[in-house]
Amino acid sequence: MAEESRRALLRVRADLVDRLVNEAGEVSIARARLENEMGVLRQSLGELTENVNRLRTQLREIELAADSRIDARNERDRELDRQFDALEFDRYTRFQELTRMLAESVNDVATVQQNALRSLDEAGRDLARQTQVTRDLQQDLMRIRMVQFGSIADRLYRVVRQSAKELDKRVALDLRGASAELDRGVLERMAGPIEHLLRNAVAHGIESRAERQAAGKAETGEIVLEVRQEGNEVILSFADDGAGLNYTRIRQRAIERRLIAPDAHPGERELGDLIFMPGFSTATEVTAIAGRGVGMDVVRAEVAAMGGRIDLESVPGRGTRFTVHLPVSLAVAQVVLLTVGPMRIAVTSALIEQVMQLKPEALASAYGRHAVDWHGQPVPLYYLGSLLELPECTPLAQRYSPVVIVRSGAQRIALHVDHVAPSQEVVVKHVGPQLARLTGMAGATVLGNGDIVLILNPVQIAATGRGAHAGEGDTAGFAPTRIEIAPTVMVVDDSVTVRKVTQRLLAREGYQVMLAKDGLDALRQLQDAVPDVMLLDIEMPRMDGFELTKNIRSDERWKALPIVMITSRTADKHRDHAMSLGVDAFLGKPYDEDELLRLVAAFAQRRQQAG
Repeated sequence: MAEESRRALLRVRADLVDRLVNEAGEVSIARARLENEMGVLRQSLGELTENVNRLRTQLREIELAADSRIDARNERDRELDRQFDALEFDRYTRFQELTRMLAESVNDVATVQQNALRSLDEAGRDLARQTQVTRDLQQDLMRIRMVQFGSIADRLYRVVRQSAKELDKRVALDLRGASAELDRGVLERMAGPIEHLLRNAVAHGIESRAERQAAGKAETGEIVLEVRQEGNEVILSFADDGAGLNYTRIRQRAIERRLIAPDAHPGERELGDLIFMPGFSTATEVTAIAGRGVGMDVVRAEVAAMGGRIDLESVPGRGTRFTVHLPVSLAVAQVVLLTVGPMRIAVTSALIEQVMQLKPEALASAYGRHAVDWHGQPVPLYYLGSLLELPECTPLAQRYSPVVIVRSGAQRIALHVDHVAPSQEVVVKHVGPQLARLTGMAGATVLGNGDIVLILNPVQIAATGRGAHAGEGDTAGFAPTRIEIAPTVMVVDDSVTVRKVTQRLLAREGYQVMLAKDGLDALRQLQDAVPDVMLLDIEMPRMDGFELTKNIRSDERWKALPIVMITSRTADKHRDHAMSLGVDAFLGKPYDEDELLRLVAAFAQRRQQAG
């Protein structure tokens, strides 16, 4: 009795639990936003550290240079048998005093920077603890939403029993793993598709009594529904011991409906995929259970809408197995962010099979064939900008262009995008009935920086025919007919600020940017990739701009590389020396952005035309 009282149950309205889960999600979003801001702050402090170190080095050089000049003047005065007058001595003392004051100021800034970094580290540890507490709270709330699959067991037994009675068959349902738990929302949305899969197994899978006896089988057919959880997925397996798929009948119906050509001979996998086509049915007569033209396409669409997938296996004479993969919860999901032009979308991680990095030549070849080779099989290639109908986006071939293999059900496509972000956990938000009806729409989420991102299923969008295959004609209005190779610009400067500002400017104009902190770093990177244009400073540690230019112009591999020198040393002797070394253009700091962009565009175009 005491044990029962300790485990007493409390009834809570489902909508209140949903509200708590949503509010916990908002806390997670706010935490992610704070983490994003702290990351930016940490990056800024890192840049401040580099600037303080560089300033300290420059101050030391000033002190050494000043001491050298003063020593030289003292030596000259001794040779002339002269002594410092009071005024000169005062100037010397005042200069040393200023350098010492400047050094103290630099040390003060460094102290403030170190204190800020320590505070940031402590705040990071506190945030990590808060993150764990929030995650535990969210998981506990999710457990409240969990229900056992067996809660709909009676309903499923009744469906099988009624369907078998109407068709005069004997069918037994074996439900395994009924104690497995999944989100109440997932179970509610999947109840209808689960019932249809069971009806489908009774109507199309299990043979009549006479046919089973003739095949040497037991008169009573068996359907095994197994439920199990693997990681963040719930797997439902529907297996029957019936006749399996009638591939001959499926092919005939496909020819009748002009889904395949009469002389086509698709394999069993391709024929199996046809049963998921809208309105497709092999039933010879329409009943309350089969032949209505509404069925497996609805099941697959509902599974895909929840970020899941459905697989099919069938052996003639032995039976059919449908395997449904579903997320444990609809409130939280692991997603991968894909970027094309100004648009970002999220794709459920379960749909991502691989991210490939293609060089420009391989990407151009894939566009020419409208497919990429993946494990020896051609996978249709699409450009994400085409699927999203973004007319301003053009496929760009980068040094390494990301191509994502996305799978939903038995369908698989290759998706060319501009950028792929690592997988992350997000809170799924409902998008409302208007957007929810759009093909491929699985929800939306709010990122740490406040951006709202749609969660989409690109395979479903591609299946509707929106956007032609990559490289095909302009059948959808926005299908790419060619790809452009994004020019690459290398920025060589020891100043972190200059590198970052120039990178943002060039990236905004669609250039790929390589960053090097000095001449030696630039030479190291040139061994791996040669840019179309180089922007170069003069004064840098280890190897300055003049020395780097000499090395580039003396090497046949890089001799034709356009170099734009950007420096604060704008005297004629510096300009003349740079031009004598082979620099193509010379700009002073601060440079005019429009002029720089004109030079970069002209040199990049010349370089690509020559290449």
